[in-house]
Amino acid sequence: MEWLVGPFEVVFVQRALWGGVLVSLICALAGTWLVLRGMAFLGDAMSHGMLPGIALASLVGGNLLIGAALSAVVMAAGVTAVGRSPRLSQDTSIGLLFVGMLSLGVIIVSRSQSFAVDLTGFLFGDVLAVRQDEIVLLGAALAFALVVSVLGYRPFVALTFDERKARTLGLRPKTAHAALLGLLTLAIVASFHIVGTLLVFGLLIAPPATMLPWARRIPMIMVGAALFGSAAVFLGLLVSWHAGTAAGATISAVAVLQFLLSHLAAGCVNGARRLPRPVSTLMARPGPRTDEVPS
Repeated sequence: MEWLVGPFEVVFVQRALWGGVLVSLICALAGTWLVLRGMAFLGDAMSHGMLPGIALASLVGGNLLIGAALSAVVMAAGVTAVGRSPRLSQDTSIGLLFVGMLSLGVIIVSRSQSFAVDLTGFLFGDVLAVRQDEIVLLGAALAFALVVSVLGYRPFVALTFDERKARTLGLRPKTAHAALLGLLTLAIVASFHIVGTLLVFGLLIAPPATMLPWARRIPMIMVGAALFGSAAVFLGLLVSWHAGTAAGATISAVAVLQFLLSHLAAGCVNGARRLPRPVSTLMARPGPRTDEVPS
């Protein structure tokens, strides 16, 4: 069993495991809503929209996390503001902001001759370089994400499946949408140093999508996503150690492989017996229960 536990006897791999698991838990909370609402493109745009803030912070010698957070907040505010236009679809407004923020980031990067290494870390992350203080920050971010998820659960469910009903019940869908954007921003900012912005979807989208065919309730999707994400971190670090591959990319690849295997298994099982209807089918029916799919 030395091949299984040996890598995790090294201190920096232990920190990478703890950091990756905490990121998985945060991403499970935010990613579940993204998957259910079909808003993966928004997450992609926001992750790349952090580049201007990170580039500026790097050039002036500031904190990269603060730069990333400020840039993500600007991106989220822009998505909210532009999305109110009745003549533009949400995808159009998000796409335009995505291109604009990414272009601005590249322009800023082009002004520096020594930004290549930092840009590589931004894009692909460095999970093996997680420090103890970053683990503490991730723990605090997870606690905050849990509070937001618990307090906003009912409005989030109503917003996801029936926005008109949410408005009728006085659940303030616009406020709920802003809170969801804040939760997504928290997850992306917390994750980019671990797996990078190009690979963040390995933990943000794949684990909830992996659990989706097997769950009837939204909390079960979140729990399953947390377990699948944590397993992807463990297996990704293990494979990376023995195969000599990039740790962040390997973690994301394992998460995507889990998704493919899950949906393949669901297709096979579905041919033999009737599976519980996934939560995503709620979107096709008016007035469902907030936590369970009707049979």
